[in-house]
Amino acid sequence: MDLSTMSRAQITLMGSGLCVMLTMHFTMRLLQQHLFYWKNPKEQKAIIIIILMAPIYAVDSFVGLLDIKGSKPFFTFLDSVKECYEALVIAKFMALMYSYLKISISKNIVPDEIKGREIHHSFPMTLFQPRTVRLDHHTLKLLKYWTWQFVVIRPICSILMITLQLLRIYPSWLSWTFTIILNVSVSLALYSLVVFYHVFAKELGPHKPLAKFMCIKGIVFFCFWQDVVLEILAGMGIIRSHHFWLDVEHINEAIQNVLVCLEMVVFSIIQQYAYPATPYSGDVEAKLKLNKKTE
Repeated sequence: MDLSTMSRAQITLMGSGLCVMLTMHFTMRLLQQHLFYWKNPKEQKAIIIIILMAPIYAVDSFVGLLDIKGSKPFFTFLDSVKECYEALVIAKFMALMYSYLKISISKNIVPDEIKGREIHHSFPMTLFQPRTVRLDHHTLKLLKYWTWQFVVIRPICSILMITLQLLRIYPSWLSWTFTIILNVSVSLALYSLVVFYHVFAKELGPHKPLAKFMCIKGIVFFCFWQDVVLEILAGMGIIRSHHFWLDVEHINEAIQNVLVCLEMVVFSIIQQYAYPATPYSGDVEAKLKLNKKTE
């Protein structure tokens, strides 16, 4: 393969495709480890859903790069796929934290040693909640609801946005309305995770919750603000298609998709540390050693 005969667009597609394959490789390796050491299905199912976030983002962005001149509803659909999965990941992360602490909302199980702890809310949540509340079953259920509301609101907004764009009744004020609703919704979901982490930082310490949370928050916020910056640069005329090596109309979408493909390789590597299978490997390895001795 002679790179000198290839156009810059072809080289970009090939490089992005390589990044997608690397992301798939690291994610599948971690997935295989968890399946091999399948010890705690409840926790590991949540972990698998979480680690699949990186390849889904990468594949989604690569598809957008292949059809970079697609319509506005097409790009809205691609963004919706990522963001709907993002909502599921946030909910599953909260479920994973509950599992680590042996909390079950459905079975009304809250360990006695964590009951009565104080939760300190900050502004603007103090407009709707007391500044200090005591931890109990109701409080934990509320934190769960704050997380799951995004799982419901995100797909509903996505369906409405795509439908209205296809019907060509999508004024700018409506676009901003959806943006505000979604940002409030995702902020509330992430706020509940932060509150939960601060309350149980000591108990969750052995499970490296900060690294796990930063993997999710990093993907969500880094991609979001990166897209915002690119749109601002394109709107200011700093990024223009005829001044860049990608000769396309939607230059900011193209750059965003390329960057996401690159970044998901990094996040898939970080996930090896944040969500390892080693905590579940002890019993399996002991049984394998025992079998070798008996043979």
